[in-house]
Order: sequence, then structure tokens, then C-alpha cells
Amino acid sequence: MSEQDHNPMAKSGVSRRNLLTVAAIAPALATLGATVASAQPVPPGGRVALVTGSSRGIGAATAKRLARDGYAVVVNCRVNRDLAAAVVAEIEAEGGRAIWEQADVAEAAEVARLFGAAESAFGGVDVVVSNAGVMPLASFADMSDEAFDHVMAVNVKGSFNVLREAARRVRDHGRIIALSSSITQLRSPTYGPYAASKAAQDIFVNVLAKELAGRMISVNALAPGLVNTTLFTDGKTPEQIAGFVQRTPHGRLAEPGDIADVIAGLCAEDGWWVSGQTIFANGGIV
Repeated sequence: MSEQDHNPMAKSGVSRRNLLTVAAIAPALATLGATVASAQPVPPGGRVALVTGSSRGIGAATAKRLARDGYAVVVNCRVNRDLAAAVVAEIEAEGGRAIWEQADVAEAAEVARLFGAAESAFGGVDVVVSNAGVMPLASFADMSDEAFDHVMAVNVKGSFNVLREAARRVRDHGRIIALSSSITQLRSPTYGPYAASKAAQDIFVNVLAKELAGRMISVNALAPGLVNTTLFTDGKTPEQIAGFVQRTPHGRLAEPGDIADVIAGLCAEDGWWVSGQTIFANGGIV
């Protein structure tokens, strides 16, 4: 009779070494399984989303979509108080919970106050969408110092202020999303400083995702293409807009709700594994 006949482990193809290996990693596997099973637990008071620059455009559409998904929402504006209040009224009319808060993201103290208002109203923050931004366009030769400083103050420093506060305050298992832009790939004339300010978002989220390791917070950038908002259409002729549309395989501008749907997907429970990435939502133009 062979040794294998005397050894049930050998007969079944399982060695003592394999058993010891499984025994050694079993606790880690059990912990991993528990972590995955509870990838996005719901806090007792429900989940809360804070969306900067959400009085209109992509931000407003995102606030409304997340409210429909069951989030309590903090709407933010810098100057458009009436528009922000209207977004909140629409959310409440549909049975959702929302507040609005005026704050300039370029000012760190105002961003801290904005997060404080979210915590006072709803008990915490689970999702942050850093959407506030400006887009002054001019060639390098024609752009003024004031316009350049403005785009960097709002789009780079402002987003940094929001992401820094989010890193400190977003609850474990949360989501942080910064709005980038497909212009980082298109690199069209007159978009130089704006494109650079949006490329910063791609770097911000990749680094922040690593810094928040262990907290199960997914951090991503979303890069829209051509969206039918005043940020894109203002200052352009119908012929210029039509030219952009012709370059898009889907044959139209995105609507704000199209982008909000992608953001909602990243915030969904089964979207947590995407982290540290830039997601392009542009109808195939790049």
C-alpha cells in the first residue's frame, strides 16, 4: 500500500502545507469578506451629500438626482441664492430633504462653515461632489492676470479646499468626486488655463484615494465633455456649438442630467470599487 493510501490528505490532493496556509490566511479572508459585505453601511440618520456649485447646471442636476436616490442634500451657491433656494424647494416638493448654504469655495473658512452646516442639519457627510468652477476663456496672448488668477482660485484652490475638508469630515465608506473635464484631452485653443485647472483634479483624486486608504472612501474625478449649460454655451455662437456637436459621436450636447446619472452611479453601493480614477463622460468625443 502506498503512502498516499495511508494519508487521507494526500489522497484528496490537500497537503499539510496547504492546510497551514489556509489556516494562516483564514482570519484575513474573513475580515475581507466582512468588509466587502458592509462596503457602504447606511448611517442611522441616512446618507448625506454635499454638492458645491449646485444652484444650476450639473451641480443642480446632481443635487436633485442624489435626493431622488434618498440622500439628504446640501445645496451650495456663491451668489445665486434664489436659484439655490429653488433647487431645495424642488427637492422638498418631491419628498426629499435639503438645505442650501452660501459659501465661496475659494475661501477655506467658508468651506469649513459649509461642511459645518451639513453636519448641523443632517449629522454628517457621506458624499462630496466638488463641482463649483469657472471657465474664463482667452488665448494666452489675450488672457488677463485677473482672469487667470480667478480660474486658479476657484478651480484649483477652491477644489483643494473642498477636498481637504472632505478628507477630514466624510464618514467612512463615503464618496468624494471632483469635476474634471474632457478638455484636458481636447486641449482646444483658448482653454489653456481652464484645462490646466481641471487636470489638477485628476491628480488630486488619485493622491487623495491613496491617502484615505483603509477608510473605504472612494475618490474619483468625473470629466464631462460638452454639456448644455451656460458655462459652456455662454459666449459661443450657434455655429460654434454646432461644430462641437458634429464632433461628438452621440450627435448632441450632454444634458446636466446625463452627467448627474454617472455621478449617481459612482455613489451607488456597487460603485465603491472604482477609486483613484478619472471617468470620462463625453459621448465619445475623446
